[in-house]
Amino acid sequence: MSNIDTLAQYGVSTWLDDLSRKRLTSGNLAELIQTRSVVGVTTNPAIFQAAISGAEDYAEDVARLANQGASVEEVITTLTSDDVRNACDLFADIYKRSNGFDGRVSIEVDPRLAHASEGTIQEARKLWKLVNRPNAMIKIPATEAGLHAISNAIAEGISVNVTLIFSEERYREVTNAYLTGLERAAEAGLDLSQIHSVASFFVSRVDTEIDAQLTALGSPDALAMRGKAALANACVAYGTYIEVFEKSERFALLAAKGANVQRPLWASTGVKNPDYSPTMYVDQLVAKSTVNTMPAATLEATYAQAVVTGDTISDNIESSKATLDMIVRLGIDFQKSMQKLEADGVEKFEIAWNELIETVGDAMAF
Repeated sequence: MSNIDTLAQYGVSTWLDDLSRKRLTSGNLAELIQTRSVVGVTTNPAIFQAAISGAEDYAEDVARLANQGASVEEVITTLTSDDVRNACDLFADIYKRSNGFDGRVSIEVDPRLAHASEGTIQEARKLWKLVNRPNAMIKIPATEAGLHAISNAIAEGISVNVTLIFSEERYREVTNAYLTGLERAAEAGLDLSQIHSVASFFVSRVDTEIDAQLTALGSPDALAMRGKAALANACVAYGTYIEVFEKSERFALLAAKGANVQRPLWASTGVKNPDYSPTMYVDQLVAKSTVNTMPAATLEATYAQAVVTGDTISDNIESSKATLDMIVRLGIDFQKSMQKLEADGVEKFEIAWNELIETVGDAMAF
């Protein structure tokens, strides 16, 4: 039994944080399902920018759509939704066997809409209809504007991957948006058992940001805290998951009507610091009802060398709160840092999307 199978035994689903036409047509994704126990896929604007830019796999479709008079945005939407739809079909059996929890493939709304609630929900509806697969998930960023869109999408029966969550405070707002959406869906008579959601809590970027500030402080106490913020932050978030989905009467009432928990998903789990173990955001974030979406390099490192010893979160929630308190006492404005990471995350995806628009536009010109 592989390390990834062991993760599954402890309740962690392994999803791949990557998708491209080449992974689909070469059989690579199918192979990862068989040999690495991958049970889902996530995408984002940066992933598609890397996949499509300069890739011959898309050239024929780009030329065909250009000849049909499609706009650059329409071409990009067609290319990405086709890939997601085909990946959904590849995961159809896993989706059925897991009762809808796994076998999921995520596609993100246009990142330029991150601060536009109505534009985001319209885009979510469009993508949901275009992909037209029950195991798709529409990614919506956890900005203030995104929260309203999340509730609306869930209320309409659209399964949502909430992305770019950095703070426990924002995560709590995300869970409220999900429950609000479920309550509205129940009032509308929808089957709650068919609505799923994950909450993508970003990990490695937290250490990158906080470590830099701790290094700048330079004291022995500050330097000793490097590499601890991200794991502690995630553990505290899991404590909120337990509070909301295992202990609250509000969710219990929805669960009685068939509602599913919104699983925490650990995103950005590839380490940025070479001094850290390449699997630290995997084997140290193990708990039931979670997802870890891994870049390909992290997936292979996990398969080869992760040390999976069981639940590494549930007994560390209180100590994790103490870790974050210590970081704050050292002089780090943690909440401000998380707000910065959210803004930076939106900006990075916007830049990747604009670069993709430019690349596809150039290809259409030939």
